[in-house]
Amino acid sequence: MTSKMNSLRRLFTPIKPIPSGIYHYISPPDDPRNYRMHLRLEPEGNGVLIINASTILHLNQTAAEYAYYLVKNEPVEQAAHKMVERYHVDLEQAINDYQEFVDRIQTLINTPDLDPVTFLDLDRIRPFTGHITAPYRLDCALTYRIPERTTETALIKRVDRELDTIEWKSVFDKAWSAGIPHIIFTGGEPTLRDDLPELIAHAESNDQVTGLISDGLRLSERDYLDSLLQTGLDHLMIIFQPDNEAAWDALENSLVEDLFVAVHLTLDDKNKDELAGLIDQLAERGVKAISLSAHDQSLYGVLEKLRSQVADLTLELVWNLPVPYSTFNPVDLETELIEQIEGEGRAWLYVEPDGDVLPAQGVNRVLGNILSDNWDHIWKG
Repeated sequence: MTSKMNSLRRLFTPIKPIPSGIYHYISPPDDPRNYRMHLRLEPEGNGVLIINASTILHLNQTAAEYAYYLVKNEPVEQAAHKMVERYHVDLEQAINDYQEFVDRIQTLINTPDLDPVTFLDLDRIRPFTGHITAPYRLDCALTYRIPERTTETALIKRVDRELDTIEWKSVFDKAWSAGIPHIIFTGGEPTLRDDLPELIAHAESNDQVTGLISDGLRLSERDYLDSLLQTGLDHLMIIFQPDNEAAWDALENSLVEDLFVAVHLTLDDKNKDELAGLIDQLAERGVKAISLSAHDQSLYGVLEKLRSQVADLTLELVWNLPVPYSTFNPVDLETELIEQIEGEGRAWLYVEPDGDVLPAQGVNRVLGNILSDNWDHIWKG
């Protein structure tokens, strides 16, 4: 009777997650793929797996546990037996499930130009749900300066200064210590910072995934693009200017590289009848991912049609990356109606050029300054 009661108790007792923390794996020297993995497990059992500092997989509890055994280099049968013990599943099924998970990870390791963020759920969960110990991404506005070629006013009213190179490096180090695996470089126009390659290289040296959001015009210069590629930059979003020939040159240069490239288009009254044709043209040029936004809520109907077009072309719709400030001043945004995107203030935070941390771009509530304030104070805010 006691044995039966113990079995029932085990059957209905919630599964205790693997201990939270950061776990690492580096392939042995004789493996020609030379890959590395970093696993961040949350207290509730979900987590993120970072592959080669270029792809982040968001995992539910089951997938996160498989990832834990993979990073620990557990043999398949040994890991399967642990899953049988913990989840009371059939051994053959556990072996098959674990092997399938390993095969999927190996495919990702061997596949270039991956989407930098992927959701890998063995049991479907909503993105960014559950308790997390730190955001998954830090959006860093290196500057609010914009190129002289534009007629817009530089966005400097909100900040008094820009962090220097050493200060930004300390920001990335602090973020990595907190478990933040993904850094986005944005602005203004981040390519106006002469130290941009050095900053990207530093974040990459931490094994953080790095992305750049830019008008892309400097990428029409092959030497400059090469300097960014040599840093290990993982993905790029070009705020596209179709009337500028340099933008097309930059796009052509970028698409042939080992780099995930997305194109952002902003819908307004002037281009609302032209973007559908432009999206077709971009797809023909080899663009695989599109980001869309609208200046005015009255255009949301057109925006939805364009999103459907992107889906029909089997392009990826990038929905959660910030767009550099160019036509809006951050101070003025306090009076704007901002559409909140799932993940703002939790899955990602926004750092202004002077180090002030906001819940997200355009959400003008300062949580603290990432240089001068304790990280726990900022995160609790």
